[in-house]
This record gives sequence, C-alpha cells and structure tokens, in this order.
Amino acid sequence: MAVLTEVLRERASSHPDRVAYIAGETEISFGDFDRRVDRVASALAGAGVGRDDRVAILDKNSLEYAEQLFGAARIGAVQVPVNYRLAPDEVAYIVNNAKAKVFIVGPEFVPVLDAIADKLEHTSLSVVINGGDTAYQDYAAWIDAAPDTAPEYEPASSDVFVQLYSSGTTGRPKGVMLTHDNFFAALAVTNDLWEIDESSVLMIAMPMYHVAGNVLSVSSIYNGLAGVIAREPDPTLIAKGIERHKVTHIFLVPVLLQFMQLIPEVAEADMSSLKLLLYGASPISEDVLRGAMRMLPNTEFMQVYGLTEVTGAITMLPAEDHDPDGPNTHRLRSAGVPNATTKIKIVDPATQEEVPTGQVGEIICQTPQNMKGYWGLPDATASALSDDNWFRTGDVGYMDEDGYIYMHDRVKDMIVSGGENIYPAEIENVLMSHPAVTDCAVIGVPSDKWGETPKALVVLSEDVSEQDIIDFCRERLAHFKCPSTVERRDEIPRNPTGKILKRELREPYWEGHDRAVH
Repeated sequence: MAVLTEVLRERASSHPDRVAYIAGETEISFGDFDRRVDRVASALAGAGVGRDDRVAILDKNSLEYAEQLFGAARIGAVQVPVNYRLAPDEVAYIVNNAKAKVFIVGPEFVPVLDAIADKLEHTSLSVVINGGDTAYQDYAAWIDAAPDTAPEYEPASSDVFVQLYSSGTTGRPKGVMLTHDNFFAALAVTNDLWEIDESSVLMIAMPMYHVAGNVLSVSSIYNGLAGVIAREPDPTLIAKGIERHKVTHIFLVPVLLQFMQLIPEVAEADMSSLKLLLYGASPISEDVLRGAMRMLPNTEFMQVYGLTEVTGAITMLPAEDHDPDGPNTHRLRSAGVPNATTKIKIVDPATQEEVPTGQVGEIICQTPQNMKGYWGLPDATASALSDDNWFRTGDVGYMDEDGYIYMHDRVKDMIVSGGENIYPAEIENVLMSHPAVTDCAVIGVPSDKWGETPKALVVLSEDVSEQDIIDFCRERLAHFKCPSTVERRDEIPRNPTGKILKRELREPYWEGHDRAVH
C-alpha cells in the first residue's frame, strides 16, 4: 500500500465494522469513516481543491479534523492544521502562507474567523463546524451535499500528506511538509515497540495540530485500532476517558503528567487499563516522572524524542530503563537510543564535524522520517537538510558510550559568555533541585565584560534571596556557568507543549543590542 488513504481503504475492506474513532458520544467504524472520507474529498474537489492545494483547519480535536486529513489526501491535497492558541493575525499568517483555498473552523473559533476573514488572500471558502447560525457555510450541510464517490487521483508515496507549522519559538512558523513515506517510516516503529493487538485502544490527547496528535490520529488507521479523540488536553477529561474507554496506549507531555498528580478527580479514576504511556516533547524532571510512575504502577513508560521535521519520534527510552532504583538510574535523564531506522551523530555546530563520545554538540539525524522540506523556503530547507538526508535538529546534547542521547538545549538558546559555551538546561537542572524553586528558565542577557551572562528567572514557593540561589548553583557548577543575576517571576511562559518561550523572555533585555546566538 503506497499511501495512507489506501491503508484506510484496506482497513475498511478487511474489518468494516470495527471502531475506528470515538469522539465524545460518537463512534464511527472503519467502513463508515472510509465512506465519509470519500464524501469529504468530493466536497473539497467541488470547492476547487486539487492536487497540491492546501486546506487549513482551526479546531480542537474532532472527528471532522481526522476526516479532513484523509479526505484532502484522497485527492492529493494537503491538510494544514493551525494552532488554536494563536492570535488572529498569527492564524491569518499561516492560512495565507499555505495559500489555503478552503479554511475549516471549529465553533469556538468563529470570532477568530470574523477578525481575519477579509485578510485571507487565497481562501475562497470558509466553513464552520456546527455553523448553522453563522454567516459562513455550515460544515455538515456542505459535506452532506457532496457526491459519495471520491474523484479519481493517482497517489504517490512521496506526495505531501500534511503540512504542520513549527511552533515558531525562534521566529515566524515554517510549514513542515511531511509525506506518506515519512508517516510509514514513523509508524512502522510502533509495530515493534507498542505491543498492539486487536483489543488495543489509543487515546489522541495531544492537539491534532501538534506532530504527536497528528501522528497518533493516523496511527489509529495504520494500526487498525480504536482511536479515542480527546477534544482538548484536559487532565481530568483524559483520566475519565481512559477509565471509560479502557484506553491502553497514550502519549502525554510532561506538564500534563505533572498536573494529573495534583488533581483529586484524576486520582479517583481507574486508569489500570493503560499498558503504555509515551511521553516527550519537553524535558521532564525526575520528581514528575517518579510521581507519574507511582500514579500508574501497572503502566510501562517510554520516553520519546523528536521534532515536527522528523515526523515525531526518532529515539526512545525503553520501559526497562524506567527503573528509578535500578543500576542505570542516570538513563532516566536521557532521551534513549535511536530508532532502528535512524542514525544520529553529535557534531560541532560550526563545523559539522563529529565530536568524541560524551562531548556536547548539535544532534543531527539521518532517517526516512526526515521531512520533504519547508514550504516555500528552499534556503531554510537547504540549511537544515543536507543532500544526503542529514537533518540539523538545532538541539544540543551528547551520546554516551552505550548509545544513549542526553539533551542539553537548543543551539539557539546557547549562551556564549567570554568565549565559553553555556547550556541553560544544565543550570536549569540545578535550579530545579533547589527546594524553593518550582519552575525556572535561564537566558543570556547582555554583559559589557563577557558579551552575555546567564540570568535565572525563577518561580519560588518561599522567599529566598538572590545570593542564596547563586551560591546554591556555585556549589554545583563551574562559576562561569552560574547565573550572575536572579529574578523572581510569577510564572514561566510556555508554548502548548510545555517548551519555554526563551525568545519572548530574552527580548526585553536585548532591545538595542546585537546577539550572536538568536
């Protein structure tokens, strides 16, 4: 089967009555979902959408999201999921950048559509889900009016299947083009590692605009198992959904695992059906991980590391390494080992020469999961992806003698102080071990003497002096790495996956200055 839409066709043929997705009170079988996808493809074609055209969607997780993903692909078009936490002008930027002909909007986001409708440069049709009372085309009426046979289209596995936009923590978001081949490579790994059978139930708890939510949505079809669509990543709803649907497999980000341990309703839920919990997308503290393992004593844990540009995960820390009291507890701080089809090297960011084992450098990877490229940005693609398919992740870390990868930072977050490279994550790990620090971020700020120096921004549970925190770091780190100043904050800004918005934190300090590392 060359493309994912053909996989869906095969699933619908081999087990048409098996449940494909569950969304709220709605269940849909593989057979019915396949027929819906045909009708969606016809509706899109009737709106003038064809091969290589883009279809944007702004919604929380929904059945419509999934059927649009496959419906667009069935005629060679490409879904463009839009982060629903963006401001209206940011949404308009993505829809315009993708040149989306059709824009589908969830009911909560009609005000966003109202605000940007006259700014959309390429969009000829805007459709609202449950939109009967709005000025726009109602989604159900639009689909129901379409023919039930999809137009003919000859697919290729190298075709772009979805265009996800990077989070844009370092500038304008870029459209990441992921192909059917990319998804096949990413999902083949699940067959070996997830121990899936006919009774498995997968929860799609991450937003579908995020690579994890998107890949898991496709996994339900690829692996032929029921996918429980969580409308949004709410810890209580997730826990209750696990209990209700006897979910066996889930991916969560660390911040959700942290919140789940604090909510009484989560503690009351029966989550014993959960066999495997995958986690990743941002760093996790050892305390949060240990607490999650106590909360789910019968569940295996597996950490994964990856990026949008590599179609999700390229490494995994296996369940057997999740032993807090075993001989290899240091591995709990690692991102695990490369997947079977992935090669990873650690290189000097400036020269791209490989560095010795144990030395910190930029992580680069060669894998069939590497993106086709950035939409409309050939120069950015060329600087990130070599001719022989090595992708520069922009992440900094090292590989130990056993092949485990340890993350440090983003290259762009690295602080260069007096010619020394300083990685904020190293300082943040020390700060988080201080009993009064509940959250923190370390950034580089201008220094007349050193060029820049580390500054710690901390959220505290009790009053602690700036000097006490600096002294705490100096007992544990080389002095040049330690914060020269400490500032107390009420909270640390993060994007929806829990990544700290370093650029936003740095900007006020760098106004009027040039910075070597951006």
